[in-house]
Amino acid sequence: MELQKLSDGTHNWELGSDKLMLEDSMTAEQEEFLPHTSSGKKITQFTDFEGKTSFGMSVFNLSNAIMGSGILGLSYAMSNTGIILFLVLLLFIAILSAYSIHLLLKSAEVVGIRAYEHLGKRAFGHAGKLLAAVVITMHNIGAMSSYLFIVKYELPLVIQAFLKMQSDSGEWFLNGNYLIIIVSISVILPLALMRQLGYLGYTSGFSLICMVFFLISVIYKKFNILCPLETFGNHTINSSIEEDCEGKLITINQQTAYTIPILAFAFVCHPEVLPIYTELRNPTKKRMQAIANTSVLGMFVMYLLTAIFGYLTFYTNVEAELLHTYSKVDPLDTLILCVRLAVLVAVTLTVPVVLFPIRRALLQLLFPEKPFHWAQHAGIAVTLLFVVNLLVIFVPNIRDVFGIIGATSAPSLIFILPGLFYLRIIPVDQEPLNSRPKIQVMCFTALGFVFMVMSISFIVLDWVNGENRSGGGH
Repeated sequence: MELQKLSDGTHNWELGSDKLMLEDSMTAEQEEFLPHTSSGKKITQFTDFEGKTSFGMSVFNLSNAIMGSGILGLSYAMSNTGIILFLVLLLFIAILSAYSIHLLLKSAEVVGIRAYEHLGKRAFGHAGKLLAAVVITMHNIGAMSSYLFIVKYELPLVIQAFLKMQSDSGEWFLNGNYLIIIVSISVILPLALMRQLGYLGYTSGFSLICMVFFLISVIYKKFNILCPLETFGNHTINSSIEEDCEGKLITINQQTAYTIPILAFAFVCHPEVLPIYTELRNPTKKRMQAIANTSVLGMFVMYLLTAIFGYLTFYTNVEAELLHTYSKVDPLDTLILCVRLAVLVAVTLTVPVVLFPIRRALLQLLFPEKPFHWAQHAGIAVTLLFVVNLLVIFVPNIRDVFGIIGATSAPSLIFILPGLFYLRIIPVDQEPLNSRPKIQVMCFTALGFVFMVMSISFIVLDWVNGENRSGGGH
């Protein structure tokens, strides 16, 4: 590195062929992060570790963050929209999600910051930082709770089916409350104690393998379950009308509007984007955007295939939870039992990935100036798992609470906050408010408010009507 004097008498630091003007206005906050030149090369290492996560591991982690339990309800969503309308909506949401990540990365690139909370601080001061941290924390706690709810209610049934035991046998290992504590301590906590998110790439890859097994099984069952469906035991899903065995291209009914928020939240991964970017080897905006596009495309294909083959298996008889529909056809189907176990493994391995952004947000709020410390790192992980376990065990209607939280936090993370951050951070002299990019972002942000109002309205209608419609990407 050398100091060169320019023709106008000023000085400029030069590193190779890349030049970085040292501005006196650089804030201390920026120095906590890793700035880059326009070509993407690292200038100075301000973080306490170098990014070592490969492209593939980053794709696994981000894909795992996208993949949620909502995949089990996509066939039901297709039954209420039709194949063509579902495809259009899913493609539209996937494109919007990739665009939203682009806004986050563009904002992060301009200010040299790679933390959602600090983008909020740069845009709106301490209030923006606090808002971003709270939204991330509440949304991801809701996601963790939903995953542990699945473990609580599904794992006892799987164990019972494999051991061919009665549900009222009274064995302790059929108690869902005990099982989530055991799973949290033996599986989730050790993974959550990893120092870097990149280390979870292997478990995320295994989680995705489990979901691929789920997809392959759904495709296989399409050619082994004939329509009209047969009746097993006391179940009454027998189709005697030939029209019930025909796939609809476009369907409009009372449930159609409910599927839009379900699909809108199917690609929620935004709290994990910047932490993954921070730990990426040779990080550049283009490289991280490629990771995001690859992850979104992969999940789009998985979502679409699952929805199509699940729908074309049961048509109008498909239920909101796809695996329950298979169980009604044959409760003792060994393949479906294995699939349920694979889904349980997948959601369990997703919990540590979702926990990382919460811990990072809390560390930024509680210990913003302190370097990494194992006691803080481990203490927050243990506390979060303890709180989530208490919620899942003792609060029976927690799904309704987090339904409202999800309806407000998900649109905020996907649409509203990235849009507002972009509008505030990108200089007006670079992109005026009446420029095409800024107008697009304004419309994008307004769309987020529309989704939020729709989602809250549907949840309130469910409460009024006393119905229980499940949905959401996570």
